[in-house]
Amino acid sequence: MPLQICILETDNLRPELIDQYQSYGRMFERLFAQQPLAAEFTLYNVVEGHYPAADARYDAYLVTGSKADSFGSDPWIQTLKTYLLERYQAGDKLLGICFGHQLLALLLGGNAERATQGWGVGIHRYELAHKAEWMSPRVDELTLLISHQDQVTRLPENATLLASSPFCPIAAYCIEDQVLCFQGHPEFIHDYSRALLDIRQQHIGEPVYQRAVESLQHDHQGSTVAEWMMRFVAQGRRNAEA
Repeated sequence: MPLQICILETDNLRPELIDQYQSYGRMFERLFAQQPLAAEFTLYNVVEGHYPAADARYDAYLVTGSKADSFGSDPWIQTLKTYLLERYQAGDKLLGICFGHQLLALLLGGNAERATQGWGVGIHRYELAHKAEWMSPRVDELTLLISHQDQVTRLPENATLLASSPFCPIAAYCIEDQVLCFQGHPEFIHDYSRALLDIRQQHIGEPVYQRAVESLQHDHQGSTVAEWMMRFVAQGRRNAEA
């Protein structure tokens, strides 16, 4: 039976990118379709107030990236935090990417804030701090496309650090078999990342822009992370059914 994944979209793409890329949820659907574990997806745009029905049940809830600050006071962010806390307390599996990674850290006792390091863009490389059984295929280090100016600066007390770099010390973490989060964007592809860089060129500054563009000559392991996420969820379902 395919995994049932609820994708909570926390942003709308820039108008000039919608025709080609549709939405973050669609990007995740395309990424997960390439993985060996079968899954079905339902998308809800929480910025617009859309949520699953009260009796809906999923194997996991994925919180996407967003240009919003995870520590922001926007009403939709507060509503989302309440919803995610209810899901966590109910024992549901939660996945977070970028904004989602930061929001879940905040919600569960950690901290996220504007990073003193400045913008992280392009392809970034991380050392693995922990290797769990579900982290298959095995890799010696992790590379992901990134686009963020905020970072998690303190983990929730019961979290396990998974990946780190000097620029981003808390790049991925898990909380037992219930929460899994990454700062990077496994759903991004090179062309989308380059389009964002071009849009933000003046904002992020020429030196950062040029380094990021040069980094796009390399491959990234978004597909590996997607498989990890699916195995993490599948392991959770096996444990629940045992």
